[in-house]
Amino acid sequence: MEAPKTVFQLAANIQLLLMDVDGVLTDGKLYNVPGSTGDMVETKAFDSQDGIALQWLHWKGIHTGIISGRVSPAVVTRCKQCHVQYVYQGHIEKVPLYEKILTASGLAPEQIAYVGDDLTDLVVMRRVGLAIAPANARPDVKRYAHFVTASVGGRGAIREVCELLLQAHGHWEEILRKYEAHG
Repeated sequence: MEAPKTVFQLAANIQLLLMDVDGVLTDGKLYNVPGSTGDMVETKAFDSQDGIALQWLHWKGIHTGIISGRVSPAVVTRCKQCHVQYVYQGHIEKVPLYEKILTASGLAPEQIAYVGDDLTDLVVMRRVGLAIAPANARPDVKRYAHFVTASVGGRGAIREVCELLLQAHGHWEEILRKYEAHG
């Protein structure tokens, strides 16, 4: 993954990665399946490589969070699996939650990255130090991103972002050595 030097400089400051869910952590498709009571339950599909990369961020002290417009029990489970610290669902107006996270974390906006794919995300992307859009993001969102991933949401976009952050923080070689992929 090659990114302009300025993106690496911005990434080196990031201490918290915030993300949307649908279209970012997932491909944006919603699956309604019968639940145990016969009611339809919404679920989502997540990329396993995104998940392990989020765990690597956790290991290296880079916090994560989601702000999603939809509510899904699958998201709660996935966030627990991946050690996501901030989990907010059911909020289309994302700026108040971003500000709440900003206050709770004690971080400056320059220390926060946000990955979003649609207009509801743009208002947060314009307030952070590193704005990222997955390849499938709306054109109006990509225009304001510092970095656009080669992969689409739900198919490796978050893995790319995590690798970028780990590289910028000098942790990537250690990850490669851990899995005997170095040299």
